[in-house]
Amino acid sequence: MNPWLAATRPKTLAAGIVPVAVGTALAGSVGAVRWDLAAGCLVGALLIQIGCNFANDAFDALKGADTAERIGPQRAVAAGLISPRAMLIATGVVLTAALGVGLWLAGTGGWPILVLGLISLVCAVGYTAGPFPLAYIGLGDLFVFLFFGWFAVLGTAWILAGRLPLTWWLVASAVGLQAATIICVNNLRDIPTDAKVGKRTLCVRLGDRASRAYYGMLHAGAALCLLVAATQVPSADQARYILPAGLAAMGGMLLARGVAKAQGAELNGFLGKSAALELLTGLALVILHVR
Repeated sequence: MNPWLAATRPKTLAAGIVPVAVGTALAGSVGAVRWDLAAGCLVGALLIQIGCNFANDAFDALKGADTAERIGPQRAVAAGLISPRAMLIATGVVLTAALGVGLWLAGTGGWPILVLGLISLVCAVGYTAGPFPLAYIGLGDLFVFLFFGWFAVLGTAWILAGRLPLTWWLVASAVGLQAATIICVNNLRDIPTDAKVGKRTLCVRLGDRASRAYYGMLHAGAALCLLVAATQVPSADQARYILPAGLAAMGGMLLARGVAKAQGAELNGFLGKSAALELLTGLALVILHVR
């Protein structure tokens, strides 16, 4: 695969697509959708995600977190396929494009969208860079939950519908929790190498056994959020949330059992599987919200 394409981490991009699709579906369930704005939300979310991935690739290599001992997917800068300078330039270009899209969307969504966009851009770089990189102090999971959950789902819904009922917050939380399972698997696999270089991810802080339990709790939390959402709507609409909740619960249980036993490189397969479950759950939410 082309190193630049690989550096976007295509297997994880579902985490950027799903929340925008779900936010669009939620907005579409209460009114007409402006598809140009929906497309803008999708492009903006993916640009921020890719920019974050590029920055992560560069800074983890520069900090020594990605070495020959790494058992995860190959990273372009650490492998010498792309120079740190080129990767950082690409990061700046991608995030500048994201800022441009965000300014356009703020014309409709107002200052809250501008604020969310700026926070997302800062955190995309601050995930692995700066004096207090989020990934290195155990806040990476929180960033993933907020950006791929509340920010992307609710930001999209706000731009398209101008409203945010409690049910949508619960759906956004479920999406964010499922997105966090992806970073959890990644960090669980990397506990030994991250600990060596002082990268204190949440999994490093929790330890191997507790991290595996935490992974299962994220899935359980996502299913619970959707079940609670079902209690907030009329009985005729409850299937919109109960069916995705069942999918999240059953799929999450199966994945949690697998992660509980997997070791080392075996965990790589659960990155894609975790993303796939988020994609399937999101697809169910989208289909069930089509009017």
